[in-house]
Parts: sequence; structure tokens; C-alpha cells
Amino acid sequence: MSQIPLQHGVFLAPYHPNEESPTTWLRRDIELAQHLDKLGFAELWVGEHHSGGFEIIASPDLFIAAAAEVTRRIRFGTGVMTLPYHNPLVVANRIAQLDHQTMGRVSFGFGPGLLMSDALMMGIDPEKTRDMLLEAIDVIVRLLRGESVTARTDWFNLVEARAHLLPYSQPLEMAVASAGTPSGGRAAGKFGMSMLCVAASQVGAFDVLASNWKIANEVAAQYGNTMDPAKLRLVAPVHIAETREKALENVRHGLDRWVRYYDMASPNPFPKDGRDPVDILIDSGRAVIGTPEDAIAMIERLRGKQGQFGVFLAQHVDWADWDQTMKSFELYARYVMPHFSGANANRIATYNVMAERVEEFKALRRGAADKAFAQHEAAPRKVG
Repeated sequence: MSQIPLQHGVFLAPYHPNEESPTTWLRRDIELAQHLDKLGFAELWVGEHHSGGFEIIASPDLFIAAAAEVTRRIRFGTGVMTLPYHNPLVVANRIAQLDHQTMGRVSFGFGPGLLMSDALMMGIDPEKTRDMLLEAIDVIVRLLRGESVTARTDWFNLVEARAHLLPYSQPLEMAVASAGTPSGGRAAGKFGMSMLCVAASQVGAFDVLASNWKIANEVAAQYGNTMDPAKLRLVAPVHIAETREKALENVRHGLDRWVRYYDMASPNPFPKDGRDPVDILIDSGRAVIGTPEDAIAMIERLRGKQGQFGVFLAQHVDWADWDQTMKSFELYARYVMPHFSGANANRIATYNVMAERVEEFKALRRGAADKAFAQHEAAPRKVG
């Protein structure tokens, strides 16, 4: 089987320090989109959160609408829109409008929600959000096909509802968030959708990558669908520099505050055994804090566990300062992308040919020059 061409993108939650200006950070997020676009990244996925103070984008579609106007080619994804928080008709209309505004540069990603504080503020039982997600997906798919939908659940009621617009893209790509449980894979298989593995490198989630993909394929077959590995996306945190020592120095800027936030927000906090969180992240394979070669090794490790997948999303986690973060993405574009695309294969091949035949080429060049001089000397001279 031939290898699926690997695309590269960025996953932006975001994680912005709560002692700095949110206005500045939101403007920087737009600058990040422009930077990634210029560097040749294929995608930028943007999250939705409503509490906690760090992940300050509440409306990924609103952000994408702004970023799309100042970029040229990069695609955007809602990463992810939390469907249990929204009426499905409103979601269908918003995403269809966004698809038109971006002229097809958007993928519609969704999930049940991660932050318990978000759900509880809205009076939603976190144990019900996965069921709510499936109910919403079923309706949104039908609405975006142009159907009239009448549906009643214990959290929404639609009466002959019809989407105001159909998507610009036919079909509009839809992606289900998947972490450690099989629910994301089951939903993706049932509806024939893409998968977004938001915790691909985490201990636990990494171990079930292949099994969750297998579940998605088995469920897809039951419903007459086919899963496409080219539409499978894996997410992992990445910060790279010219050397490992420089990368380690860079992440000291913001890693500790991120760990404090992560321990509050995640069901799997860092172990309190005295180890440096940097060592835990690196030794467990959870994150890349190193060089472009380390990023390449992480992706190859994911391939070894998962098999083929289509897009690697480097998670932007605000560990380093702004300038070093921008440099990290530049290094990724310069070294990691061409490694997987083979962009330099012919350049290296022709360089090697020149190196192997250098003495032959020099001799030919000297011979040609000697011949030119000889012809000059032998040429008749005009007298007078």
C-alpha cells in the first residue's frame, strides 16, 4: 500500500496566560493564522471553550471568519464546536454561512465538550453530553442535506426546520473529536465522517489509537460507510528549536502555568512524584520539546502505532514566548514538512550525482576549456 501524503496543520485551543491582555492575544492568534498561511501549513483548527480563563475563544466560527479574510490558502477547522451547547438548526446555519464566506476553506469539527465547568454553567449534565452529541449530529447532517426536519429531544425541539443555506462545499467535511473513549470513533463510523484525535500522544489515548480506528471502521461497515485514513487527524504538542537545549530553555517561559491549568481542566493530571513536568512530557512521548528531528520521530512513532493518517496537527500550547513560538513553526515548515513530502528528494539525488562524478565533470570542464584555448591559438590572425 502506498503511503498517504501527509499534510501538516496546527491545533489552537488556545492556552493564553490570564495575566496578559486578551485583546492582544486574540490579535496574535490572527497573526498566527497569517504566519502559518505564509509558511505553507495546510490547516488551522480552533477550539470552543467558555470557562477557565485560558482557552479564550468562545466562538471558533467567529474567529475563523476573521482569519479567513487575511489569509490566502490555509484551511480552517472548528476544533471543536461543542454541539450540546447549541441548537442544531443554529449550528447548521452558522457553519453553512461560514463555508460560503471562506469559499470552502472550512471543515466542521464537533464534539461533546471537555470542560466540566462549561457544561455545569449551562445546567448540562456532563454524563449526557455524548448522547446529546449524537442527537445533534443526526439532525445537522439532515439539515445540511437540505431536508426539512421535525425532531424533539429533552433539550431541543425542531418543527419543520430547514437550513437557511446549504454548504458551499459539496460535501462539507465533518469531523468528530476522539480522545480515549470509543465514542468518537463510533460516531464517525456511523455517520461516515472524519476523525480528529485530539489527544493522540497522551498516555492512554495513544494506546487505543489503532483500536478506536478499528472500531470506527467496523461501525462504518455496519452503516454502509467507508472511513478514509487521509481524513484522520492526530494532534500532539510541539515546540522545536535549533537544539534540544534551546527548546528546553524556551518552554520554561510558560510551561508551569500551563501545567497548573491542565491539572485543573484535565481528568488526567500530571503525577505529583517530584519529577519535572518537562521530563514527564518528553519521556512519556506526550510532547515534542526538541529539534525538527524530534518532531519527525514523534510523527513516525504515531504512524507506527496508528498506521496511515492524513494530517498531523501540532498543538500550540503557549509554552514559549511569542517570538520563539513563531520560530518553532518556521523550523517545522523548513525541515519537518519537506521530510515527509519528499520535496528535496530530487535536489538531493542530483547533488549526489554531482558529488559522485565530480572528478569526471572537472576533467570535462578542463578539457572543454583547453580546447577553447587551443582553438583560439590555432585561429588565423589577420595581418595589418
